[in-house]
Amino acid sequence: MTTSKVLSKSFPCYLTNKSLARLAGLLTLLLLLSGCQAALTPEQVTTEFWEAMAEGNLDSAREYATQETQHLVTKQQNLEDATVKTGAILIDGSNATVATVMALKKPENNKDLSFDTILLKENDLWKVDYQRTLNNLSNLPFGDFFKSLQAIGETLNKELEQQVPLFEKQIKSFSEELIRQLDEFRRQLEKAAPPEKPKPNSNSI
Repeated sequence: MTTSKVLSKSFPCYLTNKSLARLAGLLTLLLLLSGCQAALTPEQVTTEFWEAMAEGNLDSAREYATQETQHLVTKQQNLEDATVKTGAILIDGSNATVATVMALKKPENNKDLSFDTILLKENDLWKVDYQRTLNNLSNLPFGDFFKSLQAIGETLNKELEQQVPLFEKQIKSFSEELIRQLDEFRRQLEKAAPPEKPKPNSNSI
């Protein structure tokens, strides 16, 4: 009561019971609006995610990806300056599919890339399942640059597999040579060591 009187004296024109009620209602409305803005639709999340990828803003893009697939979000040179459009949206419980078209701007990739962006609900927020979305892209006939990334990884794996027998052979050869040198060193030590003198017989006078 005392506080109300003090506030009324300080702001006599503004703080009445009605104005306080209106202020509380306005704050509640603002909080509700901010909550609604935080919960983006699958279409909005898709747009924000791919625009961040096109700008090379990986930190922002990862915020729109599921926790399990955030580590897969890496820079894609072919997506630089690309524009994104969304189409049909299919929502099935906690899963969503958004038809996506990326218009690539790079001269060598000047074409439209059409695919489905897969989203999941995570903590009541829509997030891009980047692993499943990448699978969609790699299966497309014109998803060549995503296929090329996979091809690079497969080539490296094959090269490593081919190198493993060579490494094993080199290690075996090195081990045999080391053993041979150790044996030779031991023989040289034996030759260089003076013969042991016979111990005096303790029974002799």
